Amino acid sequence: MNISQAVSLIHTQATMKMKSQANALVLSYLWWVLEPLLFVALFYFVFKYVLYRGDGDFFIFLMVGQIPFLWFSKAVNSGANSIIQNKGLVLQRVIPKIIFPLVNCQEAFYKQLFAFSVLLLIMVFNGFVNVANWWQIIPLIFLQYILIAGVASIFAVFVTFASDFGVVIGMFMMGLMFTSGIFWDINLIQDQAMKELLLTLNPLAALIDGYRQVLMYDNLLNVKYMMYVFSWAMISFFIGAFCLQKYSNALTRRLFA
Repeated sequence: MNISQAVSLIHTQATMKMKSQANALVLSYLWWVLEPLLFVALFYFVFKYVLYRGDGDFFIFLMVGQIPFLWFSKAVNSGANSIIQNKGLVLQRVIPKIIFPLVNCQEAFYKQLFAFSVLLLIMVFNGFVNVANWWQIIPLIFLQYILIAGVASIFAVFVTFASDFGVVIGMFMMGLMFTSGIFWDINLIQDQAMKELLLTLNPLAALIDGYRQVLMYDNLLNVKYMMYVFSWAMISFFIGAFCLQKYSNALTRRLFA
């Protein structure tokens, strides 16, 4: 299978899954917009009216952080379980294992485009009209997509070998949620060494800060931090692709053990 055939297959399978899921729901495609908004509204209520935090533009601040995180979390979880979900197809046809997590990641990406569109509309409605630098979310989305595909591919290997690894993924996502600056501004860390370490080792924290710098503060992206993200994304993607190819037969045997 060449690259063009793989891309076509990934796109076709992703769109078919989207249509199938939408047809099974009463609100259909509307859920792709409602789901992230409901998550943001829940956390906003807790921080604003329970913890008495969140003055000023905290709602927008929370949205810009939570929506990219939800994309990462849902796509990685879906991609991690993709090979197991396609057990029947693995038995019927010889398909490169990397295709399965990429299909789920592509599906999540298409849904995320709707969420980002709603986010931008809400920001404009709330007075964020300095849109000259908003084009920078394109490389941010590209970097996050590669990172998601890489992490999902690695996790797909582990989940296929041991479904118990799904518990580890849940703990991993919980840790990321509290260390990526979704609910707080990473730039408020007074210890600069700690801030640098966090932005270097946690690519999702750098991405979320990048989204805020571009969309909320009309700043240019920090090239150094984006290079860190690019490095993490490419390393994880190549590791995932390598493992899925090298252990393809072992993964198939494990599925039917």
